[in-house]
Amino acid sequence: MLFALASGTAIAADASRAPAGTANGAAVERITLKNGTGVSATILTYGATLQSLSGPDREGRIADVLLGYDDLAGYVDHPNYFGVTVGRYANRIAGGRFSLDGKAYQLPLNDKVNSLHGGGKGFDKQVWRVVSLKSGPTASLVLALTSADGDAGYPGTLDVTVTYTLDEAGNLGIAFDARTDRPTIVNMTNHAIFNLAGEGAPDGALGHRLTIPARAYTPVDANLIPTGALQPVEGGVFDFRAPRRVADGIRDGRDPQIVAGRGYDHNWALDKGATKTPELAARLEDPASGRVLDVLTTEPGVQFYTGNFLDGTLVGKGGHLYRMGDGIALEPQKFPDAPNKPNFVSARVDPGKPYHHAMVYRLSVAR
Repeated sequence: MLFALASGTAIAADASRAPAGTANGAAVERITLKNGTGVSATILTYGATLQSLSGPDREGRIADVLLGYDDLAGYVDHPNYFGVTVGRYANRIAGGRFSLDGKAYQLPLNDKVNSLHGGGKGFDKQVWRVVSLKSGPTASLVLALTSADGDAGYPGTLDVTVTYTLDEAGNLGIAFDARTDRPTIVNMTNHAIFNLAGEGAPDGALGHRLTIPARAYTPVDANLIPTGALQPVEGGVFDFRAPRRVADGIRDGRDPQIVAGRGYDHNWALDKGATKTPELAARLEDPASGRVLDVLTTEPGVQFYTGNFLDGTLVGKGGHLYRMGDGIALEPQKFPDAPNKPNFVSARVDPGKPYHHAMVYRLSVAR
């Protein structure tokens, strides 16, 4: 068992806060949740951003496993979705268009001809307010935001909370909740990019072993919009039902989907589907350090992204230049473009029927 505690030992998790600067004319805070086994998470109120997630390797050495920036200015001046809360709609909506109850809506286009991750000024670029912060057996932070009717083209006033929790076993929980006063669409997730060897490790994350319990994925067109099909993964480079190295398929130009995505940038249809409690969506393992990341979710899909658009122009933590393959994102979600694909799980949210997505990043060590 990873991070096992001595029998009868109680280790409380601590929550603390400190000023981080200002953004959009508002004060930003840096919140740290830390347990007694060496796992800690730092969250910025700007973008409800997971700035760092640190934990020990098999030798007990602590390292931050998230790509990102050392200070607030990086997230404000050079945004790249590192660890942010994505909303209102994570991933892509074709043409930025969708219809609801016969009315058409147009969102900003910030990804060629698509709307991506909220349309360019989404939840990741807002300063959230702290509702509560608690230490205890499980440390917790609740952040809140109100998105006005018409914000980025989306209908309905949306009251949103993101709850971060950290327990003694290394489980970092993230719960997204939203209530609306008009029918709308919501699809929220976290966009952390991981290198379990430690952020900035020179060999990147392509040697990590990945498992995704899914028999199918959603192939995409040239604009990275799902075609609507569910393609079986069996026998190809998209088959991660058993652990395999990410590097084994990322440059396989014989597969037109790898060419379209410039690597992996696709959604897997999880065998479990949508669930009431978080279940396994992916497991990422670094053989060198022994660190293991389990990603659990209540949502039916997970986007696997290999940092294909990182080109060495961003200077991240510790002065590191980030390039393709330096980190891996595993984003639990509704399927991309679901509002335009009737056969996908609906992203509709109605008054009186709140949105809820619970996910977990479980950081541990394989002995």
